[in-house]
Amino acid sequence: MKLLLVFNPHAAVGRAARLLPALRTALERFARLEIVATRAGGDAVERVARADLAGFDGLIAAGGDGTLFEVLNGLYAHSADRRIPLGVVPVGTGNAFARDLGLRPGDWEKGVGIVRAGRQRRVDVGRVTHADGAYHFLNIVGAGLPVDAMRTAERLKFLGQSAYSLAALWRAMRLQSYPLRVEIDGEAIEQEALFVEVSNSRYTGTSFLMAPGAEFDDGLLDVTVLRRLSRRRLLRLFPTIYHGRHVEYAEVLTRRAQCVRLLAPPGLQLAPDGEFCGTLPATVECLPGDLAIFA
Repeated sequence: MKLLLVFNPHAAVGRAARLLPALRTALERFARLEIVATRAGGDAVERVARADLAGFDGLIAAGGDGTLFEVLNGLYAHSADRRIPLGVVPVGTGNAFARDLGLRPGDWEKGVGIVRAGRQRRVDVGRVTHADGAYHFLNIVGAGLPVDAMRTAERLKFLGQSAYSLAALWRAMRLQSYPLRVEIDGEAIEQEALFVEVSNSRYTGTSFLMAPGAEFDDGLLDVTVLRRLSRRRLLRLFPTIYHGRHVEYAEVLTRRAQCVRLLAPPGLQLAPDGEFCGTLPATVECLPGDLAIFA
């Protein structure tokens, strides 16, 4: 087996860097390895897009959710017949998509074991089209509160895995809402809402079970909208998101769809897989079984 490893030494606030020697040794026990160490944001997209993938049996993303997002979009710069299977080695803070592979943050050895086993699975990929272009995602794309929380969490990264949870609670308590207008497989919804999330897999952040019923190979995306609510009601709802029980609240709207159009408010920032990319209006589509991953 020949593998291209894209490693982000800055993941987990730089703590990932010390794992590279051990990770390299573990992979080289069964594979010939070429390593690309990223230097800055956007680097992984460009390096993978420029890479000659012929002769490689797999592409490994070692970092956090942002690294996986960039590697995926670099891979999608290649034509479908040249895309090689993607593996996930979680060495970042959140690693939300990896949770659906049975990998928790830091389970890099288990991630290597999955790649070594060589079993592959076809999974759905989300595609977002907006005014300035298009991109792909594996985990989730959201607008509203998730974006606000991410901006706050960036200043709290020194807190590790608790940073996003604390940031989300802080921003939620402000009850900032948006005049949301969406179309879900043609069904029009207009609602004053705190957020909308479109999920391909179940988790977001470090441990929020945003879409408890999501499956990344069912050909559908899971949509979650939190309507405006009182602060008291929010305090009751917030802890339930860790176990996916928030979907039982009347203020939470859930749908499954193949295509979601996020129409208003115009200019509202989108956040895919822990990154900031694009604004409303945007169209989110599911590409069923479009990618092979090691799983």
